[in-house]
Amino acid sequence: MNPYQLYLVTDEQLGLKALTHIVREAVKSGVTMVQIREKHHDVRAFIERASAVKDVLKGSGVPLIINDRVDVALAIDADGVHLGQSDMPARLARQLIGPNKLLGLSIESHQQLASVHDLPIDYIGLSAIFATPTKTDTRHHWGIDGLTSALQTTSLPIVAIGGININNLKDIVATGVHGVALVSAICQADDPRAATEQIKTLLQYNHSQRVPA
Repeated sequence: MNPYQLYLVTDEQLGLKALTHIVREAVKSGVTMVQIREKHHDVRAFIERASAVKDVLKGSGVPLIINDRVDVALAIDADGVHLGQSDMPARLARQLIGPNKLLGLSIESHQQLASVHDLPIDYIGLSAIFATPTKTDTRHHWGIDGLTSALQTTSLPIVAIGGININNLKDIVATGVHGVALVSAICQADDPRAATEQIKTLLQYNHSQRVPA
């Protein structure tokens, strides 16, 4: 199974009850990876929320990734860490989490993309594909052409993130990208399970329709 195919990134504005409910429903409907992103909560709250999500994921086989904070990932024994460009260097993070945990890195420019080949990471989060209200500090939007170019530049798995929804999902999948990361399309949906099912169906259908190069 491709663990990156449908990658849920959580919304920190959600209360704990809503957070666990959405994760539970999304996983039932086909989410393949979950990242807890907490930019403004303190470490104690981050650990509490991450632990609650870990309990939800128990037995599902869906990896739990912690955004930014290696200490939180170690504290709850998460499955991996996702780093931004201003976070701990990837080499140091790998030393701390060991060889068997997943390590992802956000890439926001062509220059950053060119420098990843020697880093001990497992996958790239290419950000942002399109403009998105959940991440307002992006200076570069890759678009479909940029995503296609990035896929030709690196052999690492790429997860596309930023402004992805059911209306542009077909174009994203057609590039051959390894996975898509979604926040609002699931976390802000009236029915998270139905939204995830619809996205999963589109992903599977469009993957099957792709013509091999």
